Amino acid sequence: MALAQMAADGVTRAVAFSQYPQYSCTTTGSSLNDLWRTQARLGLEGRFRWSIIDRWPTHPGYIGAMAEAVRDGLARYPAEVRDDVLLMFSAHSLPLSVIERGDSYPQEMGATVHAVLDALALPNPSLLCYQSEVGPVRWLGPSTEHTIRRLAHGKRHNVLAIPIAFVNDHIETLSELDIEYGGLAHRLGLQGFVRAPALNDRPAFLEALAGLVHAHLEDGALHSPRYRERCPGCTGGPGCRQLPDPAGARAAHGLRVMAMA
Repeated sequence: MALAQMAADGVTRAVAFSQYPQYSCTTTGSSLNDLWRTQARLGLEGRFRWSIIDRWPTHPGYIGAMAEAVRDGLARYPAEVRDDVLLMFSAHSLPLSVIERGDSYPQEMGATVHAVLDALALPNPSLLCYQSEVGPVRWLGPSTEHTIRRLAHGKRHNVLAIPIAFVNDHIETLSELDIEYGGLAHRLGLQGFVRAPALNDRPAFLEALAGLVHAHLEDGALHSPRYRERCPGCTGGPGCRQLPDPAGARAAHGLRVMAMA
């Protein structure tokens, strides 16, 4: 396991770097809680000095890379229709029960979309929808599927699907967006349905990640100001939003950055 290998390598200083740009208790929060539990289970308490990069929804480098990806997607359309292409930002949904407890995900997702649109400064119409709902519970919407159906009903032809919450390709882009929703769109007559590329190894994105780590270490902060703010309806127990063995300011000896997704 990564923690055991870090200990074997002599690592003493570690940064837990969430690869979810927008914070949610269901993603970054649960990943960090699992990290601390795993550290305890392996008997490695006190072995590392930790800090956290827990969210980065409007980081300029990330926003710039997203804007590049949107422009690359738009470049697949003929120039004469490009300004009329609808920008459909699609993010992973959450159960409404999580949102109603006070999870910050919707606000941070909205901030990301707003920042990308500002960086683009284009006349295109846009909207934000949510994908990957499972089970019978109520989910944050509007859903990507229902959005596609409404757009087709409204005789919209050109729609650029932008995977805004996903920084790399995986089942939710390659299968859900490309195959499931892409197939649905074309069956409904949205022949101009195109998916913008994920960030993957885009140089501007890799530079943004490196910049985030550099700024974090230079600043000396242990986490973002909001990390300790538990949701008003938190059900996570006493271990939620904790940081065991916090690092001293600017401590860098034996540093290891753990990217978590």
